[in-house]
Amino acid sequence: MKTIGDKLDSFRIIGVKPGFTLAEENGVSAFEDITESTFPGKWKVIYFYPKDFSSVCPTEIVGFDALAEAFEERDAILLGGSSDNEHVKLAWRREQNELARIQHHQFADTSGSLIDQLGIRERSQGVALRATLIVDPDNVIQHISVNSLKVGRNPEEVLRVLDALLTDEPSVCNRPIGG
Repeated sequence: MKTIGDKLDSFRIIGVKPGFTLAEENGVSAFEDITESTFPGKWKVIYFYPKDFSSVCPTEIVGFDALAEAFEERDAILLGGSSDNEHVKLAWRREQNELARIQHHQFADTSGSLIDQLGIRERSQGVALRATLIVDPDNVIQHISVNSLKVGRNPEEVLRVLDALLTDEPSVCNRPIGG
């Protein structure tokens, strides 16, 4: 498993742009390739969930999306995804109203190459664990947390950790968001 201080290797995943529910809308594709160099100079908050059309995952996606503007204010790109393909993600957005117009990127790691690079594949089911990474503009991992498949994350805690990393100072455990 990669850890803090490790640099992301090259990767290519299929991005699903924010706000889309169809593969093409007004002549614009919902899909784009995302690589380690797609967002130069930006922090990246990358979170993985096991499967689309599950019960815990949409609560996390909606939770992260509620904070999308706060992440953007900190010059951080929010990326959430699984190994399910890009068309499944759009179908899920159409099926669940709260996902219909999320304002951050989703991704499909259909080959599992990024999942495997990071060492976050759950062995028995073959899906991604609930992993969250905060990656600096030089693609160096500054934070990683991994939860059991059954335990959802708290997106506010991820934002708090990003705030602490951006200060470049020691940070106490009860540091408030934006503090």
